Amino acid sequence: MANTDTTAGKQRATLRDELVDAYRWRRQRLTASLPSVEGVPYLFLLPFFVLFGVFLAFPIFYTIYLSFFRFEGVGGTELFTVPGLGFTVTTISDLQFVGLSNYQRLLGDALFHQAMYNTLFILLVQVPLMIAIALSLAVALDASFVRLRGIFRTTLAVPVSANLVAYATVFVLLMQEHGLVNYALGLVGIGPIPWFSSDFWSRMTIVGAVTWRWTGYNMIILLAGLQNVPEQLYEAAEIDGANRLQKFRYVTLPQLKPVLLFVAVTSTIGTFKLFSEPLIVSEAGASAEATRTIVQYIYEMAFVQFQLGYASALTWVLIAVVSTLSIFQIKAVGGGDSA
Repeated sequence: MANTDTTAGKQRATLRDELVDAYRWRRQRLTASLPSVEGVPYLFLLPFFVLFGVFLAFPIFYTIYLSFFRFEGVGGTELFTVPGLGFTVTTISDLQFVGLSNYQRLLGDALFHQAMYNTLFILLVQVPLMIAIALSLAVALDASFVRLRGIFRTTLAVPVSANLVAYATVFVLLMQEHGLVNYALGLVGIGPIPWFSSDFWSRMTIVGAVTWRWTGYNMIILLAGLQNVPEQLYEAAEIDGANRLQKFRYVTLPQLKPVLLFVAVTSTIGTFKLFSEPLIVSEAGASAEATRTIVQYIYEMAFVQFQLGYASALTWVLIAVVSTLSIFQIKAVGGGDSA
C-alpha cells in the first residue's frame, strides 16, 4: 500500500514538472517572438524622473536662482502660449536681480545671528546629552540579565510616534510656573525654575522636549549596533584581564563607531530642522528671540514677510553649515572608511 502511494506521488510530481517545463518553454517562445523596442525600460522609469524633476530637482535649482534676486510679487509676464490649447504660461514671480546682496545682508543681520546662536546652543547641549542617554539605555538593555527587553524597547521608543504639536504642548504644560516639573522640584527643595521667562531655561525646555522624543529612537539604533558586536571580542578582552569599563572603552566604542557617527549626523541635521517645538514654546510666553531657530527665521522671511530671495539665501547658508558640520563629524570620528 505504501509503495503504491509512493509511486502515485512520483507520477504526480513528474506530471507537474512536465507541465511547468511546457509552460516555461511556451513563455520563452512567446517572449522571443515579440519585437524588441529600445528604451522601453526608460519609459517605465519616466514617471519617477518627471516627479523627481518637478517636485525636487526644480525647487532646488530655482532656490539657488532665487537667492540672487529680490522678490517683487507674483509673476504675470507671459512666457508662451500652448499651441492649440490657448493656455498661457506666465512667469512664476517678478524678480529684480540683486547679485550677492542677499548674502551680504546676512553679515549684518542681528536676527539671523541670534537664530543661528539659538540653534547651535540647542545642538551643542541636546545632541551629546541625547546620545549619552541613548547609549546608556542601549547598554543596559543589552545586558544578559535584563528581562522583558521587548517591553522596555517598545516603551522607550513610543515617544517618537507622538505628534509634534501634541507632545510640545504637553511639555509646555509641564513646564508652567505651577506645573508638575516645578512642583516635583519643590519637593526636593529646588525653587521654581523660570522655564519661559528666562532665555536660558526657554532653550533648555526645547532641549528637554527634543531629547525626550528622540532618545528612544536612537537607543534602538545603538542597541542594534551593540547586538552585532562579535562576542569573541569580549571573550578575548576577558582573557587579557579587561574589566567592564575597559571592555566598553576598547571593544564596544570602537565597534559602535559607525553607528555613533550615523546617530550624531542625523541628530545634527534634525536639530537644524527644529520648527514646531520652538514655535510652541515661544507661543507659551518665552521670548521669540531666545527660542527662534534658523528654520523659523527662514519661514518668517519667506511666508510672513515674503522676502523669498533672502529666504533662499538663508536656506543655502543653512545647507552649507549643516554640510560642513556633517563632514567635520565624519572626519573627527574617523568614519570616512568604515561608516
